[in-house]
Amino acid sequence: MNIAFLASYNGSSAKAITESCFEGDIRAAPTLMISNNGGSAALEWAKDKGLKTICLNSKTHPNEENLDEAIAQKLMDEKIKLVVCSGYMKLIGPRTIEAFEGRILNVHPALLPKHGGQGMYGRHIHEAVKANGEDKTGITIHVVTGEYDKGPIVTQKEILLTPEETVDDIESKVKAAEPQFYIETVQKIISGEISL
Repeated sequence: MNIAFLASYNGSSAKAITESCFEGDIRAAPTLMISNNGGSAALEWAKDKGLKTICLNSKTHPNEENLDEAIAQKLMDEKIKLVVCSGYMKLIGPRTIEAFEGRILNVHPALLPKHGGQGMYGRHIHEAVKANGEDKTGITIHVVTGEYDKGPIVTQKEILLTPEETVDDIESKVKAAEPQFYIETVQKIISGEISL
């Protein structure tokens, strides 16, 4: 099974999944990295690992529909079966979603539907969790649809919090747990334990 990744910056979960594929823990071929950021660390490490890499964004394709079509076409050209978003900060277009319906995954650093939607990403989420005095947060892996964080939830992991923990502590806890949880979820999808 060919896997592609979409990342805007570091793509840390994509990196972890790629390494797991190379080690044989995930029975899939990491094939392609698409980034909207030509200077991203994700493109650099993906190239070093032998993945095909491409930057597709509003500079390469000023027209949104053309950009969407280019992303979909590239994924189809590489015979991708599963698309994994790893810190991809752009809304995926309707053509790509239609071509890969139910096969695009995103990870969100909160327990959706809490703390989801446009503008809720990264540190903003952890600040909201702390401000609300919540005793738990977590990670959600969901199917990507045309709206931010609204797709069907595939799986979630709860992370317990204490009142003393700072926003930095919460962020560190979630970031530390995210790659392994994504790996386990992809393993279960490929083995058929989780059906998309």
